[in-house]
Amino acid sequence: MNINLENKPDNGKVIIGIDVGTGSARAGIFDMNGNMLSSAKRDITLYRDNTHFVEQSSCEIWDAVCYCIREVMSHSGCVPQQVAGIGFDATCSLVVLGKDQEPISVSQSNDPNRNIIVWMDHRATAQAEYINALGHSVLDYVGGKISPEMETPKILWLKENLRESFDSAWQFFDLADFLTWKSTSSLSRSTCTVTCKWTYLAHEKRWDEDYFRKIGLSELADENFHRIGQNIVEPGTPCGQGLTESAAKQMGLLTGTPVAAGMIDAHAGGIGTVGINGDATRNMAYVFGTSSCTMTTTLEPVFIPGVWGPYFSAMVPGMWLSEGGQSAAGAAIDQLLSLHPAAIAAKAMAKEKHKSLPVFLADRILKKTQSASQAVELAEGIHVVPEFLGNRAPFADPHARAVIAGLGMEDSLDNLLSLYIAGICGIGYGLRQIIEAQAQSGATIDNIVISGGAGQHPLVRQLIADTCGVTVIATQASEPVLLGSAILGAVAGGICESVGEAMPRFSNIDRTYEPNESHREHHNIRFTSFQSLQQCARELKG
Repeated sequence: MNINLENKPDNGKVIIGIDVGTGSARAGIFDMNGNMLSSAKRDITLYRDNTHFVEQSSCEIWDAVCYCIREVMSHSGCVPQQVAGIGFDATCSLVVLGKDQEPISVSQSNDPNRNIIVWMDHRATAQAEYINALGHSVLDYVGGKISPEMETPKILWLKENLRESFDSAWQFFDLADFLTWKSTSSLSRSTCTVTCKWTYLAHEKRWDEDYFRKIGLSELADENFHRIGQNIVEPGTPCGQGLTESAAKQMGLLTGTPVAAGMIDAHAGGIGTVGINGDATRNMAYVFGTSSCTMTTTLEPVFIPGVWGPYFSAMVPGMWLSEGGQSAAGAAIDQLLSLHPAAIAAKAMAKEKHKSLPVFLADRILKKTQSASQAVELAEGIHVVPEFLGNRAPFADPHARAVIAGLGMEDSLDNLLSLYIAGICGIGYGLRQIIEAQAQSGATIDNIVISGGAGQHPLVRQLIADTCGVTVIATQASEPVLLGSAILGAVAGGICESVGEAMPRFSNIDRTYEPNESHREHHNIRFTSFQSLQQCARELKG
């Protein structure tokens, strides 16, 4: 449990945001100026019996959510009558419930508590490749290729490998939609979840029946999509009659408290950041956490090969969204560092200072250099393509793997620092590829608005600006993802009329990081090396 007290509440209204990430559930309570009054966190279990299999428990997640809400209420000094609304965001993980509305197993362990296939689970890679080979027109709205991280390949895997679970399923939920159902008994799905991860065509307000029949999921079409969502609503829309009596009791809130249709976690980070200057179309939201996600908003649909979308009303209602990123970002840096012989000693030193290893290294780098931009000079000769879990965008290649070049026999802490810098630069060059691919298709941006735990350090933010040649903006919100989900609660609770109105109201600029022109050519040279290594790995893979 982690409690954070930032401000004291007044007697006015407050909103609650709940974020369920890969490793934890969190709740934050905010005042009407977007200030976080308190937050709480509880870790959740990841089951990993196989390299490609990652599972969770919806019961454990629900208990963690309710616990966190009770904690933030208790430590903020707020009372239930002050809560105007609550909003959820979560990873795009697949939740399966049986006809008794209880969990059923998605696991080869047959444990019913393991009823969630986590977003990062790649068991359905073969199913995704089969779907892509069919070339259905629906794929035009996922960048041309569906990902094994999306839900229809995972459901197809269940049908082919755990037929009893598939046949017995009452509902297949995206995790955010499961949480709103559990809170309100409403089976409404969010436009964000079903459009981005389930192939719902929001711009036409329909599922494509032909797609499901051709890929081998005709059962879902035959039942008129009852198990995956018949009532699709925009994020922020009030669900049902608000909190049920049972959910309210578990959360320590009032029955009927408005609950918003939710979002995928990265998209909530977008809502909490991209409205800062009143023009979401000029800002790319970049959520840099365990994975990374990029979100670019356009007034008209833009088709970008290898970038998911365009999705209508998936983040900002009434606008189109293009979504990129990588399956491993912060996790890729952790994996990279773990390979170095100095990592164990460095991790012990970081623990003594109560810091994570990446933060410890970043702090040490800033002490060794005159500026954050100068840090790239310490990585001379070391190059990293950090694609440990494939390339999500712009190549849509789940089989891509990492490349590390330039390491010798060094086992010093200084050499670990060099490797870390090279890894962060590699993350930045991958982001630059996405930005350039989008620009070539007509989706240009002026700024990167950064959020996520792995993107909080000033060194990281400056290196992202330098590697991409784009201004990076950080917002005042210490937890923009939580703020984004709370903004949805503000809309559901009638505090704001729309998400578009709420975004600039609750978000403010904290600091701006401009690209350092004196290092531009250095990064251009390294970027060329990055692309060469990436291509070499692709050729070796055959």
